[in-house]
Amino acid sequence: MPLQDVKSRHRQIMAEISKIGLCLPGSLVERTTRCGSPSCRCHADPSKLHGPYPTWIRREGGKTVTRTLSPEQAERYKLLFENSRRLKQLVAELEALSAQVVSHTEGWDN
Repeated sequence: MPLQDVKSRHRQIMAEISKIGLCLPGSLVERTTRCGSPSCRCHADPSKLHGPYPTWIRREGGKTVTRTLSPEQAERYKLLFENSRRLKQLVAELEALSAQVVSHTEGWDN
């Protein structure tokens, strides 16, 4: 990619990053569970587990943190998870562009 195109794409990426709002790390997943009652249907039939429950899972200080959300919370925070995914994509593209520029500048791409 010509240097002018790289600079242009760099500006586009930075402009898009500046428009991203709050970001939540981790993942929003749907989980099903077994309860503590041995006589409950969830113990007899695995297809009859309780849930699904929206759950936010993330790493914090080297540990996995899990928080069960209400359906309303899951809907409210969905955009924040999407923002986080988009930010990671843009940063990865920015890193790839940077590596391309360095390789070209140093003559390593020949």
